[in-house]
Amino acid sequence: MKSINTVLQRGEIGRYDREKLLNQKSVLIWFTGLSGSGKSTIAYALEKKLTANGNLCYVLDGDNVRQGLNGDLSFSPQDRKENIRRIGEVGKLFVEAGLITLTAFISPYRQDRQAVRAKLEKGRFIEVYLKCPLSVCEGRDVKGLYNKARSGEIEDFTGVSSPYEEPENPDLVVESDKIEITVAVEKIFQYLKEKAIIEVK
Repeated sequence: MKSINTVLQRGEIGRYDREKLLNQKSVLIWFTGLSGSGKSTIAYALEKKLTANGNLCYVLDGDNVRQGLNGDLSFSPQDRKENIRRIGEVGKLFVEAGLITLTAFISPYRQDRQAVRAKLEKGRFIEVYLKCPLSVCEGRDVKGLYNKARSGEIEDFTGVSSPYEEPENPDLVVESDKIEITVAVEKIFQYLKEKAIIEVK
């Protein structure tokens, strides 16, 4: 059942007030890519670098979110869509709070990623595509998920039994099979600097 009889409430302190306090522009950095492409690893490494630079940020990680907020969802196409819808709403709230928010979700469908982008003002959603061949991702698979998927133990697994739709116009492409983590993080960090999202201290 949809919520009814609700009215949007606004306080006297807005996003720009929080950005001024934090000396940063709040954005949603959306890492997308196959399982094993480096989303969580790079997101947490970037979080560490941004924190050292004096920025307030937070990582919303796919596995972590599914243990709480989205613990009731499966990996069916419908539940994947709902998973991304919910995290998009949470990300929007974090942006309103003035944070630099990093998400690490496979988010396999273009339509769902575009729906999240549409929730935010232009320039507030930064899609980072971690481009990595399936064979390399499988080779990095410390959880053994690809083996389970290929044996039929896991259904609807992206890249094996479920599709991944590559971004057509991502804001940034990182070929994570060709560069080290530190180089990837620096590339994204410099992008944020060039877009005046952060100031290097």
